[in-house]
Amino acid sequence: MRVAKIIGNATATVKHPTLAGWRLLVAQPTTADGRADGDPVIVLDNLGCGRNDLAMITSDGASLRAMVGSKQCPARWAVIGILDR
Repeated sequence: MRVAKIIGNATATVKHPTLAGWRLLVAQPTTADGRADGDPVIVLDNLGCGRNDLAMITSDGASLRAMVGSKQCPARWAVIGILDR
């Protein structure tokens, strides 16, 4: 799990069928003090994150496949919580 700042939306003209209905966001992983840590990642979101929100993201494949409901899901990252400020 990582903390990340949502920095934008991602648009896909074609999505894998398992991603139908899921929002794609661009998230910047951060350090504990809020500095950028690595490259931005694309995350799946069904919690309603908005730009500049802080979110908990996970790359746990089993959890992600369970959330999506498919063993064929090609996604790597997903939002699992929105952090209060």
